[in-house]
Amino acid sequence: MGQDHHVSPVTGPETDTPALIGVDVGGTFTDFVFQTSTGLEVLKRPTSVPDPGVAVRAGVDAWRAQHPARRRAEQAPRIRHGTTIATNAVLQRRGARTALIATVGFRDLLVLGRQNRPSLYALSQSRPALLIPDELRFEVRERVTATGEVQTPLDLEDVDRVIDRITTMDVEAVCVVFLFSFLYPEHERAVGRRLAERLPDIPVSLSVDVLPEYREFERTITTATNAWLQPAVGRYLARLARGLPHRSFDVMQSNGGTTGLRGASRLPVHLLVSGPAGGVVGALNTARIAMATATPQIMTLDMGGTSTDVALCQGGTPITTESEIGGLPIRVPLIDIHTVGAGGGSLARVDSAGTLRVGPGSAGAEPGPACYGRGGRQATVTDANLVLGRLLPDWPLGGTDGVSLKPELAEEAVARLGAALGGRGTVETALAIVDIANAAMERALRVVSVETGHNPAEFTLLPFGGAGALHACDLAQGLDMHRILVPETPGVLSAQGLLLAETTRIASRSVLMTDEEARHAPAVVARAVRELTGEARRLLEEDGETDFAVAVSADVRYRGQSHELQVPCPTPITPDTIEQTLENFHLAHEKRFGFADRQNGVEIVNLRVMATCPPPPSPVQATAAPAETPGPESTGTTLAWFSPEAATPVPWYARTSLAPGHRILGPALILQPDCTTLVGPGWQALVDSWLNLQMTPLTTP
Repeated sequence: MGQDHHVSPVTGPETDTPALIGVDVGGTFTDFVFQTSTGLEVLKRPTSVPDPGVAVRAGVDAWRAQHPARRRAEQAPRIRHGTTIATNAVLQRRGARTALIATVGFRDLLVLGRQNRPSLYALSQSRPALLIPDELRFEVRERVTATGEVQTPLDLEDVDRVIDRITTMDVEAVCVVFLFSFLYPEHERAVGRRLAERLPDIPVSLSVDVLPEYREFERTITTATNAWLQPAVGRYLARLARGLPHRSFDVMQSNGGTTGLRGASRLPVHLLVSGPAGGVVGALNTARIAMATATPQIMTLDMGGTSTDVALCQGGTPITTESEIGGLPIRVPLIDIHTVGAGGGSLARVDSAGTLRVGPGSAGAEPGPACYGRGGRQATVTDANLVLGRLLPDWPLGGTDGVSLKPELAEEAVARLGAALGGRGTVETALAIVDIANAAMERALRVVSVETGHNPAEFTLLPFGGAGALHACDLAQGLDMHRILVPETPGVLSAQGLLLAETTRIASRSVLMTDEEARHAPAVVARAVRELTGEARRLLEEDGETDFAVAVSADVRYRGQSHELQVPCPTPITPDTIEQTLENFHLAHEKRFGFADRQNGVEIVNLRVMATCPPPPSPVQATAAPAETPGPESTGTTLAWFSPEAATPVPWYARTSLAPGHRILGPALILQPDCTTLVGPGWQALVDSWLNLQMTPLTTP
């Protein structure tokens, strides 16, 4: 295990207020934010491999050791956790041995999939590995029609025969997916009860609990993924909770809200972008305060050690129900995040054609970049930034007790790579590494903006993560963006976002109604909304939550289309609100695709209810600082390279020395324990009254 990387000093006396702790596990570092009545404290530790819970427990223990009063039982903290355990399991195909029970004739649905090809012109197609092998896919006699009528009753003797076979095959989890069960769930429920009686120690996932919506393939693979993840995620969370003193323990979901341990263990498929979701929540909160608007237009850039996550936010959290993770089409609500394999630890290499490549492979936490001095020899983006003078060796990553960077090792690694490229110089090679990483991140930002019909120039770039602010100016310049907002503690913003997240539960159902049917029978829609609201309320009450608000949405499409848009559905449900929902769809379709066909028929496919509870109250009340203070004095000067011709003297500043009103002209470096910010040539940074850095070009078109 590594050392603690930084704990900010405590200000003010200890009180009896229980702490709220946000813990975000990344590929390289595990970040902590501790919120007490005295303020916020941050800490970083290297992520522990293979068990990330080791670093989590060590970090909490280190903080509590500095606060003896908080060792008392009544001082047990409230913990909120962002985890990559589910994501890594899917990407690495390390799940449980899972059995599928399907309607007779549909056991091979996972193999058949859809006819669409992800790479249309590829001569050969590679398909993702199946989660459930052939010998563990079973079928039973039952059949429900497309209208929800029972055509063939469930054969319980057939069910028992299948369970008999499952008991002999070392199965760790079971999923049950029947045809049209979202219209008639009783058959799946009956099988679930029989499995609970006969296999009480094996987790069971029913599609009517995981995804009660139509589209059999997506429903099957989402339910199978949930079952496949349950044992590993359940064990990890149970082990982590046992090892930590806590008053409550919540886990971030992919939709930007938290759930309790029970909900997270029961539905781990909702944790697939758990960690990155916290960053988007934190970024939106930062932007709302700094930009003095409830609907900020931002693009987030979360650059860590392993990858970079980007999202486009138009005033709120961007939610999608169609995503692909590790080659699996997952249909659960999650924040629309695009990920690329470009991070501080991304490995640079020369491919078989003699071309320089950066990522997606990463040095991770162990051994880490070459400059960490832990045995890594391959150059990374961090090594390149150190060679270019954009990181200072005298300023350890993570603070005084953090990782001391060794420039000689970085130079050796980059020089070896330059030699393999035909004798390129070290600086030229380092610049090329950074340029290639920037190109990958710029493409990702274009995917979420230009490719969805948005002009990047109309958005503010909000970088965070340990490396985001180091690359922000280059990316903004390439996208013709004119404003960058760097939070006060960008390196731990994902952990801070966990503290700001609402507690959420989502209930959904396929209704498959035409617009005329909805107009003539609004009571049917209203009844479905009431039932979904009751289901969401029950899920919240399981975790002791009673005060919540409800938002209703609908997945809507034009007749003949195969994919829907999610739009708000005003309540209470009346003929007028049905019309408003349909109009919301026309407007959303016009905004997304450039046209609306109001003469065409419309279909309401799914209804969705999101129940939300506010986050725990914060005892820390932010207050605006004075608007103007004298300009800062630089802490020192270093040499940095922005072209291979010559190095440029660059002043650097400790971020703690900056106050509201300070203006810094680029090029300059702003250093803090969790992050380094590069104010690029031709840019300036203004410290706002909330201690964010607002960066703009010196000359704006």
